[in-house]
Amino acid sequence: MINVQQKAADVREASRILYSATTEKKNLFLRKLAHYLKDQRRNIMIANRQDMEAAQEAGLSKVLLDRLLLNEERIEQMIAGVHAVIALPDPVGKIVSRKKRPNGLIIERMRVPLGAVGIIYEARPNVTIDASILCLKAGNAVLLRGGSEALCTNAALVSVLKVALEKTGLPASCVEFIDSPDRTAVTEMLKQDKYLDVIIPRGSQSFIRFVAENSTIPVIMHGEGNCHVFIDKSANLTMAEEIVFNAKVQRPSVCNATEKLLVHKSIAKKFLPRIAKRLQEAHVELRGDDYARSILPSILPATEEDWYREYLDLKIAVKVVSSVEEAIQHINKYGSHHSDAIVTGTKSVGDKFLREVDSAAVYVNASTRFTDGYEFGMGAEIGISTQKLHARGPMGLEELTCTKFIVRGKGQIRK
Repeated sequence: MINVQQKAADVREASRILYSATTEKKNLFLRKLAHYLKDQRRNIMIANRQDMEAAQEAGLSKVLLDRLLLNEERIEQMIAGVHAVIALPDPVGKIVSRKKRPNGLIIERMRVPLGAVGIIYEARPNVTIDASILCLKAGNAVLLRGGSEALCTNAALVSVLKVALEKTGLPASCVEFIDSPDRTAVTEMLKQDKYLDVIIPRGSQSFIRFVAENSTIPVIMHGEGNCHVFIDKSANLTMAEEIVFNAKVQRPSVCNATEKLLVHKSIAKKFLPRIAKRLQEAHVELRGDDYARSILPSILPATEEDWYREYLDLKIAVKVVSSVEEAIQHINKYGSHHSDAIVTGTKSVGDKFLREVDSAAVYVNASTRFTDGYEFGMGAEIGISTQKLHARGPMGLEELTCTKFIVRGKGQIRK
């Protein structure tokens, strides 16, 4: 059995060195990483092919296979993400507030690394790189535990990370990887509160709940994406069609893909047949409430469970509503507080939707597919948090830091 405690201890020790690393040194590591990712891409894809073949034999779903796949294009995206993070300002050491007290004390708040971060994730090997580059640029060492289905790919990627660290003169233990498929390794990792400062899980809702219930370490929750698009009565229907199609079809296996379509009653008979035709041509399965099915009688009935469900597949549920208020109420009840959008031609309606929908990202006249660290200018993301402490939405460099108080005096004593 792999010694999880030892790896956690090594990450803690490395975090103390990384804590004071200069921006120049961290960026040098990233440049070397980009070089070695390009140089080793063939070996990475060979390792990924092993995982893909094993996953296919095990009967993994198309959704999980898509998440697992690493091809030339996705490795290029990894490399682009590395260069984007290089270009971002280093948050460590940034003074975010300053005030002078009547007694002359200068009190500042400075951004500092979280320290040692544990990340547990399923399927997506790109998380290995995205998580590592963000953690290290923000001054954090990281302990990774990827899914067993991506074991070969993750091992190849961690090997590249360690080479880049060593060539930079940073401890190789700035990134450690639990390469055991044994699920008890996860349970053991969740008890390493002596060494790890925070746990970030990425995966299914049941998996994230398991982590939250069993961890003795603070957990930043990354919930599922039961995302909605609401088509208001004043919407440009051509725009609405394009947004819905993109949000559902462009990549249905990811958490920011739209799973529910809400349509205002006054335009439902005009809009639903045209969007249904286009979605069905893309092999999307539609389910609907009674009103939607009165317009589209061939679609399946939507159950109460459907309104809560994240499909991560070519499926969408449709509901007809009578007002923006009803749409907001439905989203806040059934949604996962991830990403929700309205298509409207009325500014006041759009503003109301922005204010009252309780989600991490809320859109007017744009696809939910943009909820992504890279698209938000963060270079990459550690994940998308749907909780309200300590971060919400895509987590980038700043979200991987906290603050400490810096107090400067001239001999003041408290009376």
